[in-house]
Amino acid sequence: MFESRAVIRNDAGIHCRPSAILVKEGMAYSGSISVEASSGSCDLTSAMELLMLALEKGTEVLVRVEGPEEEAVGRHLVELFETKFDFPPQ
Repeated sequence: MFESRAVIRNDAGIHCRPSAILVKEGMAYSGSISVEASSGSCDLTSAMELLMLALEKGTEVLVRVEGPEEEAVGRHLVELFETKFDFPPQ
């Protein structure tokens, strides 16, 4: 099992667009991925559950990945959670 912490760096937190990117990654993975924050936890296959965590800038999350290539997948997800998303990119 891979476990690592990430700090949300996006100014607007994890809103609809970033959550869609994260859930797309979660749904493509054959193992299991969970995200835990002080506000709760969720499986990374549900955008609604992820949004309900209300992940604002500065929030710390714990990313857990279990399955094939869990370390590579986990590190990629940590990087995504820490991305400063910009829509559209400037």
